[in-house]
Amino acid sequence: MSGHSKWKTIKNAKAATDKKRGALFTKLIREITVAAKQGGGDPDGNPRLRTAIDNARAQSLPKENIERAVKKGTGELESVDYVDVVYEAYGPGGVAIMVQALTDNPTRTVAEVRAKLSRGGGNLGTTNSVSFMFDRKGQIFIEAAGLDEDATMEQALEAGAEDFVREDDAFVISTAPADLHAVSQSLMKSGLKVSQAELSWIPKSTVAVTGEPASQLLKLIEALEDLDDVQKVDANFEMDESEMAGA
Repeated sequence: MSGHSKWKTIKNAKAATDKKRGALFTKLIREITVAAKQGGGDPDGNPRLRTAIDNARAQSLPKENIERAVKKGTGELESVDYVDVVYEAYGPGGVAIMVQALTDNPTRTVAEVRAKLSRGGGNLGTTNSVSFMFDRKGQIFIEAAGLDEDATMEQALEAGAEDFVREDDAFVISTAPADLHAVSQSLMKSGLKVSQAELSWIPKSTVAVTGEPASQLLKLIEALEDLDDVQKVDANFEMDESEMAGA
């Protein structure tokens, strides 16, 4: 199974604990704040903010938290100054890893990422050392239960999607980065429930990983995702579903 989306499905199923949800809420709030700071506090005129708010609502982030995050971004409330950073790395089994973070201290964040990689059997790469193995795409996740696959695919393509696949209980829709917001909004207006919409690094090809390297890789990815500053981790691995589920 493809690492960049299948692992997300399994990981989300594990994220029901209060600790995990608290960390998720923190990441959602940070994204809303940065989006509002960069593009203004009106979601109708700020696609990144609109998508961030939609994702937050899909994860049941309270309305007052969303409003406060927007105000921090627009300067109405005091806020930390975050910046976008991307780290490129290799993990166990020769897997390429892209780490997206929002941080107020890049020096601290790169040290934390490097430490996790070192302990987890990976190493930090230089700029462009692995990014050429990925395409930058928008990804939209829709719960498949009760939906006709052919009809949903037709809706997605009519909305401007580039690709449509089913992975277990979800439809995964790919878009050009600039089209993510418009396609997501079109699908929601047509009555479909979008569980998440995000920009991802999609691997052009994948590396098969099994056995101990597979277990080590998944532990490393989870350790990276647990860092406060890290928003998202993408990797180009292919793995048996039973090994993912057992991680």
